[in-house]
Amino acid sequence: MNAPDKALVKPLLLWYATSKRDLPWRKTRDPYAIWVSEVMLQQTTVPAVAPYFEKWLKRFPDIRSLARAPLQSVLKAWQGLGYYQRARNLHQAAQTVVEKHAAKIPRDHDTMSGLPGFGPYTTAAVQSLAFGRPYPVLDANVRRVMMRMMGLHGEADGRHDKAILAALQRLIDRTAPGDFNQAMMELGALICRSRNPLCAACPVPESCRAFDRGEQEIIPKPKRRSSKKIKAVVGIIRKGGRVLIQQRPKTGLLAGLWEFPGGKVRRGETLVQALRRELKEELDADLKDADFLIKVDHSYTQYQVALHAYFVRLRNEPALKPRRQKWVALKDLRRYPVPSGSARIIRFLENK
Repeated sequence: MNAPDKALVKPLLLWYATSKRDLPWRKTRDPYAIWVSEVMLQQTTVPAVAPYFEKWLKRFPDIRSLARAPLQSVLKAWQGLGYYQRARNLHQAAQTVVEKHAAKIPRDHDTMSGLPGFGPYTTAAVQSLAFGRPYPVLDANVRRVMMRMMGLHGEADGRHDKAILAALQRLIDRTAPGDFNQAMMELGALICRSRNPLCAACPVPESCRAFDRGEQEIIPKPKRRSSKKIKAVVGIIRKGGRVLIQQRPKTGLLAGLWEFPGGKVRRGETLVQALRRELKEELDADLKDADFLIKVDHSYTQYQVALHAYFVRLRNEPALKPRRQKWVALKDLRRYPVPSGSARIIRFLENK
């Protein structure tokens, strides 16, 4: 196993200086803004993050404003980025920093890594980008670049991370660790792509064992991705210009978000049968009739969901659970954090 030579650092940094994308979080050294951007960028594409980042900083311009905001407001601002635990960790960590560190993100590596949501990647990113500390970052892009440079076969599943981090620690530029980390991530995003890598445009091809061997298309080995398909149904229940929504449990998938009553369709059930069962279980209400409204397809984590919505009428008044279920005016639905499928149903209702 051969680690790349430090000779790659100078041409890599030169390439980054002349070729990097103009991104809003690259225009600041504010640890708070850098932290927010790095959390947003986890499992989310750069084009999706950019508008969210700028809106977030307008709404929560500093760590104190985030810490004192209600969690529901934070989740609403996060809506559409997915993986909502990231937003909860941001909120909780902000409160911890305000309460225990005078609203200043701690510069000490070990103290920072103890904050909610500060895993190895986030800690290294903030340490290097905001504080100029020589901690290498390892994300999916960097892992792919290093596996190719080092000629490491197999899936990019983390089994080589110890060797990769050791190599990165030797390579990282002590005078500009933030630029080095961003250059490595940018190289993976723009040039050393997972499919069809642009090797002819690579600034450091002589440092890549995979390129030398013609193995860049098979390193890393493509992962077999499987997703579970789910059919779900929800009911739009109306009362005096309001509709009924309910909050998901505080833990688990999509925790704390709001949605319309309903759930998964079980094997052998029709959509209406499933809706009737769910309304009885959740509201102790009997379905009178249902009119199909819209079907929306959306995905989250490893699930692909076909969500069917119906206007429904009930035979009896639903038995609501305090705080978890409520009647809300249609115009106020946008104030509540909801999953992406529910958001599309709400937009449909607004346009009817």
